[in-house]
Amino acid sequence: MSAVGNLSRLIRSRNLLLVASRQSSLRFTRIPQRIHQLTNKTSFNLCNQFSRNFCSDRGKDDEIPPEDLAPEIDNHLPATVAIPEVWPHLPMLATKRNPVFPRFMKILEVTNPMLIDLLRRKVKLNQPYVGVFMKKDNENEAEVVQKLDDVYGVGTFAQIQELQDLGDKLRLVVVAHRRIKITGQILEELVPEKKVDEPEVTDRRKRRKTRSAKPPRTEKVPAEETAKKTEETQEPSAEKPASDTPQPVLMVEVENLKHNDYKQTEEVKALTQEVIKTIRDIITMNPLYRESLQQMLHQNQRVVDNPVYLCDLGASLSAAEPEELQKIMEEMDIPKRLLLSLGLLKKELELSKLQQKIGKEVEEKVKQQHRKYILQEQLKVIKKELGIEKDDKDAIGEKYREKLKDKNVPQNVMTVIDEELNKLNFLESHSSEFNVTRNYLDWLTSLPWGVTSEENLSLDQATTILDEDHYGMEDIKKVSSNLLLQLKGSTQGKILCFHGPPGVGKTSIARSIARALNREYFRFSVGGMTDVAEIKGHRRTYVGAMPGKLIQCLKKTKTENPLVLIDEVDKIGKGYQGDPSSALLELLDPEQNANFLDHYLDVPVDLSKVLFICTANVLDTIPEPLRDRMEMIEMSGYVAEEKVAIAKQYLIPHARKDCGVQEDQITLKDDSLEVLIKNYCRESGVRNLQKQIEKVVRKVAFKIVKKESENFEVTKDNLTTFVGKPVFSQERMYEQTPVGVVMGLAWTAMGGSSLYIETAERKQNQDSKEGTLNLTGHLGDVMKESAQIALTVARNYIKTLILTINSWRQATCIYTFLKVVLLKMVQVLVSQSLQLYYPWQQESRSNKM
Repeated sequence: MSAVGNLSRLIRSRNLLLVASRQSSLRFTRIPQRIHQLTNKTSFNLCNQFSRNFCSDRGKDDEIPPEDLAPEIDNHLPATVAIPEVWPHLPMLATKRNPVFPRFMKILEVTNPMLIDLLRRKVKLNQPYVGVFMKKDNENEAEVVQKLDDVYGVGTFAQIQELQDLGDKLRLVVVAHRRIKITGQILEELVPEKKVDEPEVTDRRKRRKTRSAKPPRTEKVPAEETAKKTEETQEPSAEKPASDTPQPVLMVEVENLKHNDYKQTEEVKALTQEVIKTIRDIITMNPLYRESLQQMLHQNQRVVDNPVYLCDLGASLSAAEPEELQKIMEEMDIPKRLLLSLGLLKKELELSKLQQKIGKEVEEKVKQQHRKYILQEQLKVIKKELGIEKDDKDAIGEKYREKLKDKNVPQNVMTVIDEELNKLNFLESHSSEFNVTRNYLDWLTSLPWGVTSEENLSLDQATTILDEDHYGMEDIKKVSSNLLLQLKGSTQGKILCFHGPPGVGKTSIARSIARALNREYFRFSVGGMTDVAEIKGHRRTYVGAMPGKLIQCLKKTKTENPLVLIDEVDKIGKGYQGDPSSALLELLDPEQNANFLDHYLDVPVDLSKVLFICTANVLDTIPEPLRDRMEMIEMSGYVAEEKVAIAKQYLIPHARKDCGVQEDQITLKDDSLEVLIKNYCRESGVRNLQKQIEKVVRKVAFKIVKKESENFEVTKDNLTTFVGKPVFSQERMYEQTPVGVVMGLAWTAMGGSSLYIETAERKQNQDSKEGTLNLTGHLGDVMKESAQIALTVARNYIKTLILTINSWRQATCIYTFLKVVLLKMVQVLVSQSLQLYYPWQQESRSNKM
């Protein structure tokens, strides 16, 4: 009591207002700075004793030895404020994520204007009490909920320990004391509560009258559970509410919750000791929890013998989900609450172990990297002092000069390399320009300056290699032989262009020629290419720039005389990034490619020793200047006999090898191959023939796996079971063509074919006096004109015959017969309509009659 008296005198000396509430609780509206400092100092001294209190194993709280007692309270500190046991009407503060457990404090900020006015009024009325409840939706940022269902029904009764008014918001320090439960919502206060202006009440009668005064009249909305019971037990009120619009929940009516009675059984003691042990382990692993405990534990708070406080302490230390924490808040059975708190602490312990493990691994890794870095730097210094190793830039320069040691680099290129090496010495190794320069030097020093492969000039050996890879193609083989004869004594590159239908072996014969000449082979396709940089390279100023395909070819083949195949040159594109076909003019010109200039290297490169071979399907789409630079070699399709030989020598063995079928397990007769070629594979090449043979071999392999038979023989009779019905028919429509039908020949990519051109007479329109000719079918302008010309020629020819017959009057019988026939033909050609039908035509320029 002396401490309270001293503190009261100190407060009076500072002109502080001490107001007594109806429940005899004390409230301080302003605290000087000196008292704050003394409070912090005393709190720090009290928190230093938490370890002795927490780890104590003595009996009851009232048996505290003298040495564990707290130091004497300073006379300048405020006295303890008495908390009312019942306070049914409270402002509601809705929090999220973490509830506030009894005996713990929390800092809250309020920005809602209505809630700010309410709290200010309550504080002025010396009623600094609030109800703290957790919201069910963690994403809800609103401070005031619209209905009671938005918060959990169980929370804590808290006292506003400190209030800081910042104008548009309030900062509160609340201390929770006990668990409470919402029983209803208070919509509005009909009678405002009056503030007590007198600091002390001396009259005993007035004090008794004040205590017995009736509470203010309020209108209350019950909670959901209470509302159901009220509807069953009470009659509906005749008075209607003033407004049906839901009001925000600012005031609630609550009731206290008390935990169930429990006994200090062995189970409770065991759970208590396990919770204490787990908390000790957590504190040992993570020092942050030690600081949290120093703030949570109060003066002379005995944790060991208080299971109720242990449960709330464990839940406050845990970072569990809000639903799990609220479950502990609502649990009234102490053993069950201990068990729930223990589960959360165990999870927190495992999380602390994992964090400690990760921290140790990261720390160990950092230590190793730091140690390795220090050792490497020391090693560099030692080697530099001994002259064993030079700096990184000197080592890079030595590496590039070593790569150029055995190469015949032109003088102008060597000058550029020396300039770049000198530039590299003045650049920082971590700058972007250093990497650009280093990449440029890599390309310059990787090219095969003056390095060529030894060519095979043996004509017999080259012919043998070509015969091994390809059947027929006598014209191509002669060109290769002539090329070998020209290469004797000279390494001048040539530019050839193989053109022909697809599948005749243009790409494969180029690979065989490279093998026959003992040259490195490089292929790149220009079909659909629209960017000139693919051929001539990018400028070095661009990010990710690189040379063109030809420079990449030289780096990959490591020789100056490879064989380069430019595939699909007739399908090259043209876009806004340039015309690649124009870029090929410099590349394929023997007079210019000796000094080919790539945009990336920006130094001349000799490509005159490269043998270029281009492939194309048609020549019409190739520009005339580009076509003039190449030597055109036509590769026509294979005849049936050549296809049979290719199938027997190349296609069937490869298909058997791919499917794992032995030679004695499958037999394809020559007649079956001829039927397969004529009825299924009429194209010029053998690509479709290869697919059909692979289909046959796969089906045979499938039957062998199913153990239907050990070997199979494919004949023309059972060929349809493997490849299906024939695609082309060989049957003649007419043994002898009737009148009005004539046969024609057509040439397509699939080979030659016969077609029937039919003419039919149809009924003439009565209004028309002259005959007409209607053409049907897919015809071009040339064929339509040819049909009209044929009709005109026929009419003129008949007129000539009529004049000739008139001179044969002496032959009366013949004259009469011919006259009748010719008159009928004239009637048909002149006065009747004709229907001329062409069965099909793919290209007008490729059809002939």
